[in-house]
Amino acid sequence: MIFVNGVATDSIAATDRGLAYGDGVFRTLRAMRDRPRWWSRHYRKLARDCAALAIPCPSDAALAEEVARAVARSGDEVVKIIVTRGSGPRGYAPPQPPSPTRIIMTTAAPVHPEEFARSGVPVYPCRTRLSFQTLLAGVKHLNRLENVLARAEWDDPAVPEGLMLDEDGNVICGTMTNLFVVERGNLVTPSLARCGVAGVTREIVIETAAAQGVTCRQEPVSQARLLEAQEALLVNSVIGVWQIKMYSGRSWEPGTWSARVREWLDEERS
Repeated sequence: MIFVNGVATDSIAATDRGLAYGDGVFRTLRAMRDRPRWWSRHYRKLARDCAALAIPCPSDAALAEEVARAVARSGDEVVKIIVTRGSGPRGYAPPQPPSPTRIIMTTAAPVHPEEFARSGVPVYPCRTRLSFQTLLAGVKHLNRLENVLARAEWDDPAVPEGLMLDEDGNVICGTMTNLFVVERGNLVTPSLARCGVAGVTREIVIETAAAQGVTCRQEPVSQARLLEAQEALLVNSVIGVWQIKMYSGRSWEPGTWSARVREWLDEERS
């Protein structure tokens, strides 16, 4: 199911700036039993990212109604919401005022091997680096070419994710996930002050850790630090949480933190 500006269609204008320049933002979330999971959090993140690009964000009520129409059937689905600046004349200068395009599409949720959740996943060490841009750091904007190039580096269905470094060689995230490492019973997640996407699931883990009395620091994570960690976890709104079981010659036995974080996510209702 695809809606563009509330109309069931899979077409947009060739002049749309999302197509021409990646001038827009998006969210990807899970809908279970016709209910979008963590809707209020995803909408707040969408609104923050729109504000970062000075794109008017559709109202919560209007967008929620369209999402409800898109998932109005039983099953487990993935919902993608895209908001672009809309159409404009040739050239980089943003149209004033903008007339945003909103796109909602749903697909069946991916089915992953049970062992990914049970015993962890091997992870590919990507060569493609994330460049620094503090104005866009944390924003889930449409220009994801670095992630596309990184994901094209391997083609093995047994390896579902790869880790990306920044220009200084610090580990930032997966191509589609955020990263947490466990050190002495506490959590560390890479700082996203200069690049990377601040995901909703990452936000939930950080907040729940604080509520549970677990220290969770946002700091640079070098490859050496990752390889010395007790455990390493990948999170996003579609997969939930996976433990890393192999990366760059290092292997980890199944630990306890993936199950603990999974419980946190299962209990989250907002």
